Amino acid sequence: MTTLLEISGVSVSFDGFKAINNLSFQIGEPELRAIIGPNGAGKTTFMDIVTGKTKPDQGRVLWGDKGISLIGLSESRISREGIGRKFQKPTVFEAQSVRDNLAMALRNPRGPFDVLFYRKNAGGAARIEKVAEQIGLSDALERTAGELSHGQKQWLEIGMLLAQEPRLLLVDEPAAGMTPAERQKTTDILVEAARTRAVVVVEHDMDFVRRLDCKVTVLNEGSVLAEGSLDHVTQNPEVIDVYLGR
Repeated sequence: MTTLLEISGVSVSFDGFKAINNLSFQIGEPELRAIIGPNGAGKTTFMDIVTGKTKPDQGRVLWGDKGISLIGLSESRISREGIGRKFQKPTVFEAQSVRDNLAMALRNPRGPFDVLFYRKNAGGAARIEKVAEQIGLSDALERTAGELSHGQKQWLEIGMLLAQEPRLLLVDEPAAGMTPAERQKTTDILVEAARTRAVVVVEHDMDFVRRLDCKVTVLNEGSVLAEGSLDHVTQNPEVIDVYLGR
């Protein structure tokens, strides 16, 4: 497993508050990683830095085989480099079919005419079918996205990111608001996706994190407090004190 993303000595302050404090973190390819921590630990800011939404005050953020710096690159350029982010609230095109949503997300070419005429592209059609199968929506391809359940919309958005073939997928609290069955399916989707890429899941739900069965990074006050298996980090007295004991 090679290192895909390496963050070292990164700090960022907002109005004097250090949201990220000398953070170092790395993830390989392929790998599944969960990030947990109390509110205000820096989890969202961490994702903002990786995706170019927030520029750190100091430190390095290196990406890919050549170790290019992500600092200063635009959000769109970072997305093209192969970093996809799923926010907590699903953002799908509700008036369009599941198939059209996936078609609009397909990686290259993505001009307006390419989107309109994707059905003529056998490769694109096959890719849509494959992604729909990955996210459990093969039977819903012709349904309007607005008709889907909350969980299905989450899966569709994950599918839209997978259609772009990212090397790193950042997923924010995917289990929130889901039924138990939907949560299990979401676990399966993320575990499967992480067989061929890096997947980082930010989550509060410990049962969900346990089902992911992966390495866990605990953030607190903008830096890494502990790292290891879920059993290892949840037995750490500091983690119990700042997070689990609440």
